[in-house]
Amino acid sequence: MIEVSVTVNGRVYDEAVPPRLLLSDFLRHTLGLTGTHVGCEHGVCGSCTVIVDGSSVRSCLMLAAQVNGSSVRTVEDLARGKELHPLQSAFHDNHALQCGFCTPGILMASVDFLEVNDEPSREEIAEMLSGHLCRCTGYAPIVESIHAVSRREGDRG
Repeated sequence: MIEVSVTVNGRVYDEAVPPRLLLSDFLRHTLGLTGTHVGCEHGVCGSCTVIVDGSSVRSCLMLAAQVNGSSVRTVEDLARGKELHPLQSAFHDNHALQCGFCTPGILMASVDFLEVNDEPSREEIAEMLSGHLCRCTGYAPIVESIHAVSRREGDRG
């Protein structure tokens, strides 16, 4: 076992983990944060995307031991009580989710993307989304949601 101290969604966790435990499994099974979904387990679908130390990563491709001393943000950190994050509200308003399986990963990648590109074009948004598989929406409502939030000052956080 390896001792890991990690801050997840603002809370510090000190846990002993097996050396080969994936970050996605650590979040879901050890911490009970099931908003991070596991799809392909190969880093292709993007469903497991979380933010580690300010950058979006595929949690199925990282070991829990690798985040020792890091800060991790999951989809559970977006809403504040009953107040949805602006991206979550935009996804709702634009019908950008259907089954919802891919949504947490897309939301987290979008949060990171909008931190570095506050006025992206629809083409830039589509490029960012190229690393995420969604079988339900056809992507147009997702692009529209992200674009709508990118035009609002002070809405990201």
